[in-house]
Amino acid sequence: MNHTLLLIFFLSASLAGTLAAEDRALYLDPAQPREARVEDLLRRMTLEEKVTLLHGDSKFTTAAIPRLRIPRRWMSDGPHGVREDIGPDTWQPAGHTDDFSTCMPAQIALASTWDPALAQKEGEVIGQEALARGKQIMLGPGVNILRTPLGGRTFEYLGEDPWLTGRMAVGYIRGVQSQGVASCVKHFAANNQEWDRMSINVEMDERALREIYLPAFKAAVQEAGVLAVMGAYNEFRGQHCCENAYLLKDILKGEWGFENMVISDWGGTHDTREAALNGLDLEMGTEKPYAEYYLAGAYLAGLRSGQYPMAGLDDKVRRNLRVMIATHMFDQYPKGSLNTAAHQAVARRVAERGMVLLKNEKAALPLNLSQIHSLAIIGENAVIKQAHGGESSGIKAFYEVTPLEGIIHRAGKHATVTYARGYGADAGPEVTEQAVRAAQQADVAIVFAGLGHDEFRDTEGSDRKDLKLPNGQGELISKVRQANPRTIVVLVTGSPVQMDPWLAAVPAVLEAWYSGMEGGSAVARVLFGDVNPSGKLPCTFPKRLEDSPAHALGAYPGTNGTERYAEGLLVGYRYFDTKEIEPLFAFGHGLSYTQFEYSNLKLAKGQGKALETVTFDLANTGKRTGAEVAQVYIHQSNPRLPRPFKELKGFKKVTLEAGEHQTISIPLETGAFAFYDPAQKGWVTENGGFEILVGSSSRDIRLQGKLTLDQSVPAAH
Repeated sequence: MNHTLLLIFFLSASLAGTLAAEDRALYLDPAQPREARVEDLLRRMTLEEKVTLLHGDSKFTTAAIPRLRIPRRWMSDGPHGVREDIGPDTWQPAGHTDDFSTCMPAQIALASTWDPALAQKEGEVIGQEALARGKQIMLGPGVNILRTPLGGRTFEYLGEDPWLTGRMAVGYIRGVQSQGVASCVKHFAANNQEWDRMSINVEMDERALREIYLPAFKAAVQEAGVLAVMGAYNEFRGQHCCENAYLLKDILKGEWGFENMVISDWGGTHDTREAALNGLDLEMGTEKPYAEYYLAGAYLAGLRSGQYPMAGLDDKVRRNLRVMIATHMFDQYPKGSLNTAAHQAVARRVAERGMVLLKNEKAALPLNLSQIHSLAIIGENAVIKQAHGGESSGIKAFYEVTPLEGIIHRAGKHATVTYARGYGADAGPEVTEQAVRAAQQADVAIVFAGLGHDEFRDTEGSDRKDLKLPNGQGELISKVRQANPRTIVVLVTGSPVQMDPWLAAVPAVLEAWYSGMEGGSAVARVLFGDVNPSGKLPCTFPKRLEDSPAHALGAYPGTNGTERYAEGLLVGYRYFDTKEIEPLFAFGHGLSYTQFEYSNLKLAKGQGKALETVTFDLANTGKRTGAEVAQVYIHQSNPRLPRPFKELKGFKKVTLEAGEHQTISIPLETGAFAFYDPAQKGWVTENGGFEILVGSSSRDIRLQGKLTLDQSVPAAH
């Protein structure tokens, strides 16, 4: 055997031995405990390989390490679907033909269902589609609280209340992660506006932080077991959130015991030392060459020089490896599925159950096609496809049923359907005239009004400038109503809008939100009574912008780069109810085509974790099957520290047939009565009197009861 062949023989034998050893490696054995697998892989990694795991090698990936069979790791945006692929080094679409996905309704529509079980179903669909698209980490849900109705990303969040947001987020995360895909809850924390989002410094008191802005994140961590948390762009108390020691180390990893991975928002990392020492585990999207990321070459050099501790590096790597193991990156990867009939059904169900009937005088809805011969559909929002808009939440949908298409499919065999654009950025007076003529000639006119995802509308990167419907839509609605008293308004928005002066004149208003690829079918089914609307508002609709607390107090959008949350705890309905300000539509509001009666309230000591149990009867006294969201609020009579007048602490969505009644039980745990005491640096529950308020919205209280906590209870929350 010559020297060359001998060398090849020994190299082949050596490689075979290495592969055989790796085949036997504990970290490759899915039957082994997770931590044992993590430690086994960690000890095999070189310093350079460890650092490789901590930063991106393209816009949405981290590098593979072939020697250890570590594959490339893929992430994707998409709180309501798997995002279209973009180029590795650009934000432009990659031009692929296999990156379509099912487009779910926007997250605010999901929140409007008040149905955590349905949120879990949506999460399961998104997890299955992530698998099919080869993504291990899905960047969602977003749980930032709606603090201003102008917020550009309001449409992709879950509303203004921390309890509702937390319940919906937990369901969603459990659904995604049940498929072996990591969910990444975002943006931690206090990212409540798009104005100056990369630099604004948020200052708030500790009670507001703990009671309003953190609970949904805490629920995601401690109840849902979320595998990743994304830091926010903004600063919090003078330090960037992706490098914020108080948020990431003290609270998230310390108090809450979070063992998994903290990811930066894309471009949210600013300093190697801060990132190395203050809790960041994975840096993504920095506008630098990948080798120059803050947790890349500079961090490696600091580790070699002793500037940064090796223990800190190993902690970051462990957290990354835990997520990789949880997402089966070393095991047989599940195949997933795309756009199945079951997925489409979930998309349609979320859309149907999330639509909110805001107004319905004299039973204007549902429309009876046996009595209608002609329909005028007005407004460009009846034909615009919304799935691809909104920046990071944009989806390349397999299809998207527009409202006009849905109505034609449902009603076209029974009535003549005409369409008029009516308004638009480039529309002249003759469009308006065409719409008015169409309304005059129809039995019913339906105006689809809305915002869309252009800059300064419902989109990432910019907040809205006001609450008005753009392009003269308010004036158009008034003119159409004058032409046809049977004018129905359907809103295609992701945030509250002003409805003055036309609201008083029209008999019915339906908030349809951005309702996904099955939205047109869903809105038609609601309008014609195939589905009884059951959505409830997850946020307050103010009459005027200046009625909203951040605006009433002059706190938005901040001064000299700092935003002080002067309203403290009084966010959303907490402010409106405490200050006795009448909203346009209250938090929790939503009408039905049937009626519900509440009775027989009973309060009793709870069992297990429940401190108290609220029990009452709920009856459907109308003639249609329908679903009602029964809501439980608490009011503390004489708190030692100021509290909002009422706070949501429980809810349940119940479907009842006509004439049916059920006894509903809603448990209240200790945390329902607690508040955060900064002096004690913890949650406390005081003895004393509480009122339990049960109703159909925060302003529609049907039952009231009193109870007294007469003994000390644990302060844990």
